[in-house]
Amino acid sequence: MKLQLIAVGRLRKGPERTLVDDYLDRFAKVGRGVGLPPVSMVEVEAKGGMGPEAAVIDRALAPGAAMVLCDERGKQMTSPDFAARIGDWRDGACDVAFVIGGADGLDAGLRARADLAIGFGTMVWPHMLVRVMLAEQLYRAASILAGSPYHRV
Repeated sequence: MKLQLIAVGRLRKGPERTLVDDYLDRFAKVGRGVGLPPVSMVEVEAKGGMGPEAAVIDRALAPGAAMVLCDERGKQMTSPDFAARIGDWRDGACDVAFVIGGADGLDAGLRARADLAIGFGTMVWPHMLVRVMLAEQLYRAASILAGSPYHRV
Protein backbone atom coordinates (compact mmCIF):
# COMPACT_ATOMS: atom_id res chain seq x y z
CA MET A 1 0.00 0.00 0.00
CA LYS A 2 1.14 3.50 -0.85
CA LEU A 3 -0.43 6.72 0.47
CA GLN A 4 0.03 10.03 -1.33
CA LEU A 5 -1.13 13.53 -0.61
CA ILE A 6 -1.01 15.37 -3.93
CA ALA A 7 -1.56 19.11 -3.68
CA VAL A 8 -1.41 21.92 -6.20
CA GLY A 9 0.99 24.62 -5.01
CA ARG A 10 3.84 24.81 -2.55
CA LEU A 11 3.32 25.08 1.17
CA ARG A 12 5.90 27.53 2.49
CA LYS A 13 7.42 27.47 5.93
CA GLY A 14 4.97 28.73 8.51
CA PRO A 15 2.30 27.52 10.91
CA GLU A 16 0.37 25.52 8.30
CA ARG A 17 3.53 23.67 7.21
CA THR A 18 4.42 23.00 10.84
CA LEU A 19 0.96 21.52 11.50
CA VAL A 20 0.95 19.37 8.35
CA ASP A 21 4.41 18.03 9.11
CA ASP A 22 3.47 17.34 12.74
CA TYR A 23 0.26 15.45 11.88
CA LEU A 24 1.93 13.44 9.11
CA ASP A 25 4.77 12.52 11.50
CA ARG A 26 2.21 11.43 14.10
CA PHE A 27 0.37 9.47 11.40
CA ALA A 28 3.59 7.67 10.41
CA LYS A 29 4.28 6.62 14.00
CA VAL A 30 0.74 5.43 14.79
CA GLY A 31 0.14 4.07 11.29
CA ARG A 32 3.19 1.82 11.43
CA GLY A 33 1.53 -0.12 14.24
CA VAL A 34 -1.64 -0.72 12.26
CA GLY A 35 -0.06 -1.52 8.90
CA LEU A 36 -0.25 1.91 7.29
CA PRO A 37 2.75 3.37 5.44
CA PRO A 38 3.84 7.00 5.83
CA VAL A 39 2.11 9.53 3.59
CA SER A 40 4.23 10.88 0.78
CA MET A 41 3.59 14.56 0.03
CA VAL A 42 3.67 15.50 -3.64
CA GLU A 43 3.38 19.19 -4.50
CA VAL A 44 2.66 20.00 -8.14
CA GLU A 45 2.40 23.23 -10.06
CA ALA A 46 1.00 24.18 -13.45
CA LYS A 47 0.06 27.47 -15.04
CA GLY A 48 -3.20 27.87 -16.91
CA GLY A 49 -5.88 26.72 -14.49
CA MET A 50 -7.68 23.48 -13.78
CA GLY A 51 -6.89 21.64 -17.04
CA PRO A 52 -3.11 21.86 -16.80
CA GLU A 53 -3.33 21.18 -13.04
CA ALA A 54 -5.32 18.00 -13.73
CA ALA A 55 -2.59 16.86 -16.13
CA VAL A 56 0.19 17.27 -13.53
CA ILE A 57 -1.99 15.60 -10.88
CA ASP A 58 -2.50 12.65 -13.27
CA ARG A 59 1.27 12.33 -13.75
CA ALA A 60 1.82 12.35 -9.96
CA LEU A 61 -0.76 9.64 -9.22
CA ALA A 62 0.58 6.21 -8.36
CA PRO A 63 -0.59 3.78 -11.07
CA GLY A 64 -3.87 2.14 -10.06
CA ALA A 65 -4.28 4.25 -6.91
CA ALA A 66 -7.73 5.08 -5.61
CA MET A 67 -8.16 8.82 -6.10
CA VAL A 68 -9.79 10.72 -3.23
CA LEU A 69 -10.53 14.36 -3.94
CA CYS A 70 -10.92 17.03 -1.28
CA ASP A 71 -13.84 19.10 -2.55
CA GLU A 72 -16.52 21.16 -0.81
CA ARG A 73 -19.12 19.17 -2.80
CA GLY A 74 -17.67 15.91 -1.50
CA LYS A 75 -19.20 13.43 0.89
CA GLN A 76 -19.35 14.52 4.51
CA MET A 77 -17.91 11.65 6.54
CA THR A 78 -17.53 11.03 10.23
CA SER A 79 -14.01 10.37 11.46
CA PRO A 80 -14.83 6.72 12.30
CA ASP A 81 -16.27 6.23 8.78
CA PHE A 82 -13.13 7.76 7.26
CA ALA A 83 -10.97 5.49 9.43
CA ALA A 84 -12.99 2.45 8.33
CA ARG A 85 -12.51 3.40 4.67
CA ILE A 86 -8.75 3.71 5.19
CA GLY A 87 -8.77 0.36 6.98
CA ASP A 88 -10.58 -1.22 4.02
CA TRP A 89 -8.01 0.19 1.58
CA ARG A 90 -5.22 -1.08 3.82
CA ASP A 91 -6.78 -4.53 4.04
CA GLY A 92 -7.15 -4.60 0.26
CA ALA A 93 -3.54 -3.42 -0.24
CA CYS A 94 -4.89 -0.52 -2.30
CA ASP A 95 -2.75 2.52 -3.06
CA VAL A 96 -4.57 5.77 -2.26
CA ALA A 97 -3.94 9.31 -3.46
CA PHE A 98 -5.61 12.22 -1.67
CA VAL A 99 -5.83 15.21 -4.03
CA ILE A 100 -6.16 18.90 -3.19
CA GLY A 101 -6.65 21.16 -6.21
CA GLY A 102 -5.59 24.70 -6.89
CA ALA A 103 -7.33 28.00 -6.21
CA ASP A 104 -9.90 27.42 -8.98
CA GLY A 105 -10.82 23.95 -7.72
CA LEU A 106 -10.59 20.64 -9.52
CA ASP A 107 -11.13 19.88 -13.19
CA ALA A 108 -14.54 18.29 -13.97
CA GLY A 109 -12.85 15.39 -15.78
CA LEU A 110 -10.70 14.65 -12.73
CA ARG A 111 -13.77 14.84 -10.48
CA ALA A 112 -15.63 12.40 -12.73
CA ARG A 113 -12.82 9.83 -12.45
CA ALA A 114 -12.43 10.08 -8.67
CA ASP A 115 -13.14 7.05 -6.54
CA LEU A 116 -14.31 9.30 -3.71
CA ALA A 117 -14.73 13.00 -3.05
CA ILE A 118 -14.70 14.13 0.56
CA GLY A 119 -15.57 17.50 2.01
CA PHE A 120 -14.72 19.25 5.25
CA GLY A 121 -18.04 21.06 5.37
CA THR A 122 -19.88 23.05 2.76
CA MET A 123 -17.78 26.17 3.22
CA VAL A 124 -14.79 26.76 0.97
CA TRP A 125 -11.50 26.47 2.86
CA PRO A 126 -8.08 27.84 1.91
CA HIS A 127 -6.02 25.09 0.35
CA MET A 128 -3.34 25.41 3.01
CA LEU A 129 -5.90 24.73 5.74
CA VAL A 130 -7.37 21.79 3.82
CA ARG A 131 -3.93 20.20 3.96
CA VAL A 132 -3.87 20.67 7.72
CA MET A 133 -7.39 19.26 8.13
CA LEU A 134 -6.65 16.25 5.92
CA ALA A 135 -3.37 15.53 7.72
CA GLU A 136 -5.16 15.71 11.08
CA GLN A 137 -7.96 13.41 9.89
CA LEU A 138 -5.40 10.91 8.59
CA TYR A 139 -3.72 10.90 12.00
CA ARG A 140 -7.13 10.61 13.69
CA ALA A 141 -8.03 7.68 11.41
CA ALA A 142 -4.81 5.84 12.29
CA SER A 143 -5.48 6.53 15.98
CA ILE A 144 -9.01 5.14 15.67
CA LEU A 145 -7.71 2.02 13.90
CA ALA A 146 -5.13 1.64 16.70
CA GLY A 147 -7.79 1.95 19.40
CA SER A 148 -6.18 5.10 20.79
CA PRO A 149 -8.19 7.49 22.99
CA TYR A 150 -7.25 10.42 20.70
CA HIS A 151 -10.70 10.24 19.12
CA ARG A 152 -13.45 10.60 21.70
CA VAL A 153 -17.00 9.79 20.68
